[in-house]
Amino acid sequence: MNRVKMNRLKLLLLIGLFGLPVAASYLAYYVWQPTARKNYGELVKQVDVRVAGTGLDGKPMDAAKLKGKWVMVYVGGGECPKSCRDLLYYMRQTRTAQGKEMDRIERLWLLTDDTVPAAELQAYHAGLHYLKPAASPVPQFVGSETGAYLYMIDPLGHLMMRWPQNPDPSRMIRDIKQLLKASQIG
Repeated sequence: MNRVKMNRLKLLLLIGLFGLPVAASYLAYYVWQPTARKNYGELVKQVDVRVAGTGLDGKPMDAAKLKGKWVMVYVGGGECPKSCRDLLYYMRQTRTAQGKEMDRIERLWLLTDDTVPAAELQAYHAGLHYLKPAASPVPQFVGSETGAYLYMIDPLGHLMMRWPQNPDPSRMIRDIKQLLKASQIG
């Protein structure tokens, strides 16, 4: 092989070497699009949560007091049927499962009626915040009219995720671990 052909071959190899990553990134972005996702919970359109009202003791309370922490929220009536009790249990257990990171998470029950939760339920869920909003919180929490979802509010006060009805607690734990690991705030 003569010298000119050898130089051309080297030039083509160099062009291929630097052009291959560009072509691969183009294919990965426009052609191959993975369908799997890592999170179990459904990411929702971020809404700035503004909920104020009274606590169970009748004193004024604002959800903004929990700003700076991740907040798991249940929206539902105070009577609390079995599905409600299950969701409150999942909230407590997934928070506890975070170990030393559990202090970064708060739990909030937005009461949609005037029924006060049973005393034994309140005792069972020590540390749970209760808020009876002055205005209905339903418009801010998509799907909350059914009382079948758990929600997550980020430390900046934005609603950002909800878990499906009858959630899998182990998958919720993984979601929360990922959120806490990725977040430098809260």
